[in-house]
Amino acid sequence: MSTHEDPAAQSPPSADPTPPGITRKSLLRAAVATGFAVPLIGTAAAAVAMADDRSAKFTTVPGPAGAPLAVTPACHDGDAPTIDQTEGPYFEPGSPQTTVLTGPGGGTPLTVSGVVYGLACQPIANALLDFWQADNGGNYDMSGYNFRGHQYTDSQGRFSLTTIVPGLYPGRTKHIHVKVQAPNQPILTTQLYFPGVPQNSTDTIYDPRLLMTVTQHGSGVAGAFDFVLNVQQDPGPPPTSSPPSSPPPTSPPPGGGTWQPDHTYAAGDVVTYGGATYTCLQGHTSMVGWEPPNVPALWQRQ
Repeated sequence: MSTHEDPAAQSPPSADPTPPGITRKSLLRAAVATGFAVPLIGTAAAAVAMADDRSAKFTTVPGPAGAPLAVTPACHDGDAPTIDQTEGPYFEPGSPQTTVLTGPGGGTPLTVSGVVYGLACQPIANALLDFWQADNGGNYDMSGYNFRGHQYTDSQGRFSLTTIVPGLYPGRTKHIHVKVQAPNQPILTTQLYFPGVPQNSTDTIYDPRLLMTVTQHGSGVAGAFDFVLNVQQDPGPPPTSSPPSSPPPTSPPPGGGTWQPDHTYAAGDVVTYGGATYTCLQGHTSMVGWEPPNVPALWQRQ
């Protein structure tokens, strides 16, 4: 079964922002983009074309002198936590773990990439991102998991999503839904938008602060967006090596129970932890820090 989403009544949208000039952040975004799909051309014009105010804070890509570019000092460059938006009526728990969203109907290929940061401009490893969107015809799959899937950031906080540009339907502009959660932190629910879409000006939910940077890439397009979560961090240098994605446990789960780290769970599995019973909502491999009480996107308490 497929369906359309009804817009929620909110404040009238503002116009698309004016493209910014060249800034340190713009150059950093352009450099980080080389790690995904969009090539960096060593010109100022290319940096402007690929960058906006939501650019990355650091990169391991060599700078002009051959040394890695450093963290933007103190993150005092206009970044605030990414705003939240309505979940809408069509979120479905239990999406598959995948970086590629697929479904029938074709469409324009789209790759979305970026970094998840905390308030100190440090990347967040193992952050959960759960994406869902309409197909090329503007329909949501409510009986399966077409164009739905979740993934985790790597050790440098990076993510990459392969999908299509979602279709339009009455009342909404083109958008992608996403839930983002740092380990053991609250969930951010928001939406991502495309610049230059005429329906942006009439969509009551649209917010220009959630615009992706979009460039042409082969037969499709590449989008870039960095999430800044409202997560406190100790300031310091970016990681210089890749820590293991799942550190070995040092002690059994507090309070006992059947839940265990480093175990593959499927949607519907039932475990106990700390004296409570939980049902798995999304298939995943467990790890220390992702105990059932800490990740409501993965476990539902009974």
